[in-house]
Amino acid sequence: MQTISIISLKGGVAKTTTAVNMAYILAAVHKKKVLVIDNDKQGNASKAFNRYDTEDKNTIARAMLERDLDISEIIKKTNYEGIDIITANMDLLEANLRTVVDTGRQQQTRFKKALAAANSYDFCIIDNAPDINMSIINALVMTNDVIMPIFMDQYSFDGLNILLEQIAQVQEDFNETLNFSGCLVTQYQNNDVNNQNIEKLQARGLPIYAQKIRRTEKKVSESTFAKIPLVEYSVRCGAAQDYKKFVAEYLGYAK
Repeated sequence: MQTISIISLKGGVAKTTTAVNMAYILAAVHKKKVLVIDNDKQGNASKAFNRYDTEDKNTIARAMLERDLDISEIIKKTNYEGIDIITANMDLLEANLRTVVDTGRQQQTRFKKALAAANSYDFCIIDNAPDINMSIINALVMTNDVIMPIFMDQYSFDGLNILLEQIAQVQEDFNETLNFSGCLVTQYQNNDVNNQNIEKLQARGLPIYAQKIRRTEKKVSESTFAKIPLVEYSVRCGAAQDYKKFVAEYLGYAK
């Protein structure tokens, strides 16, 4: 199973939109079996697949807290063939706090151990919170490729440095195969600000996906209210077409 973490320390850069549409395209277009993990207490990926429940106890929080979890107990079907999901809600906040103070077990490898039995999937897509906490570290420990959606402003650049440091630390301590797959430019507009800052990233030697995701704010917003992946909701809009091309680009480089 190829595990992909979608992560950024800045909110509003289309992390969940990227995770949801990548999962949908892998399943619907490329006929892959996909597990989505919502690793954000806000539960936006869970909401996108219409599986969010504030009272649900069978969430990713259990993978943080239970030693011998039967992973099938927290995997839910979605309305889409080939896509299952492990949801999240505010229970993840408490799970993070309890894990930090639980020094009797290794804290950083709990997701990896819990998910070891979920081996029937081709891909696992993890939608991460804009944070560095114990559940994020757990996600990185079990990840093959990190993809960072990035919006062209200084705040995204600041978060990038911190994230790269965290990836390097997890590589050194727990997961030597962890790979920073690249920056995915989202909400792209063909103007000087966007193009000059892309050049700055390239000058730093950072991997950047050639395919950019164009700004299509209205359709993206509508798809979230409809709880339908953008690529299904408005297949002809620019961002939907861009996401299809991005996934094809990723698959071309995926090991």
